[in-house]
Amino acid sequence: MTVSALELSNIEFSWSKQIAPLFSIESLSLQQGQTLFIGGPSGCGKTSLLSLITGIQLARRGTCQVLGTNLGQLSSSERDRFRGEHLGLIFQQFNLLPFLTVQENIELPSKLFASRYNKSVQLFGSVQKHVDILCDALHLSQDLRQRQANLLSVGEQQRVAAARALLGCPALIVADEPTSALDEENKIDFLKLLLTTARAQNSSVITVSHDMRISAQFDQIFLMPSSESKHVLA
Repeated sequence: MTVSALELSNIEFSWSKQIAPLFSIESLSLQQGQTLFIGGPSGCGKTSLLSLITGIQLARRGTCQVLGTNLGQLSSSERDRFRGEHLGLIFQQFNLLPFLTVQENIELPSKLFASRYNKSVQLFGSVQKHVDILCDALHLSQDLRQRQANLLSVGEQQRVAAARALLGCPALIVADEPTSALDEENKIDFLKLLLTTARAQNSSVITVSHDMRISAQFDQIFLMPSSESKHVLA
C-alpha cells in the first residue's frame, strides 16, 4: 500500500491572537516520490504552511497528514521525533553548524536519529558511502568536505544543506526559499541537482518560494492566494 507524502483537509491556520485565519486550504495532496512547489505573495502564509507540514505548528482546524501520520494526534515531542526521523529540512539561512566541517554537518542526521543511520547503512553499506554519493551528486569535492562550514560560499552552503537533508533517505524533503540567495543560472542548476538526487532515492520534495520562475521544475504547483484570489493546483 502506497502512503501519500502529504494530505491536507479543511485546514485553517491562525496565530494565537488572530481572529481571522491567516489561510485556509480545503484540500492538498502529494503522492510519494512527487515534487510540489508552493508559491504566493509575501505575507500569505507560505512559511507558516511549512511549519504545519513539519509539525512545528498545529492547525486551528482540519487534518494535516504527513507520510500517513496525522500530526495533530502527536505530542510536541513526538512531532519533533517524527520530523527528525522522516523529514529532511533545508532552511532559508541553511543553519549549518559553522565550526563543524562539511563532512560533519552532512553526517549530523545519522548521529541524531537511528533511522537515518540505519537507512544509509541498509541502502549504501555505510553512512560514509552515502555521504560520498551525495557529495558527488551535488558537486562537493573531497577537499571541500574537510573545510569548516563558516568558510564556504553561499552556493557551497546551499549544497551542503541539501546533502544533510538527503542523508538517510528521509521520505520527505522540505525546503524554505532554497534558492533566494542565488543568481538565475545557479538557481536552476541547484534545483536540478536537488530534485534529481531526491528522485533517485524516492524522496518527495516540497518547496516554498516567492519566485515563480523556478516552479516549472516541479510536478505540482500550489498557489497560496491573496485575499482576492483562490488556490490553484496544477
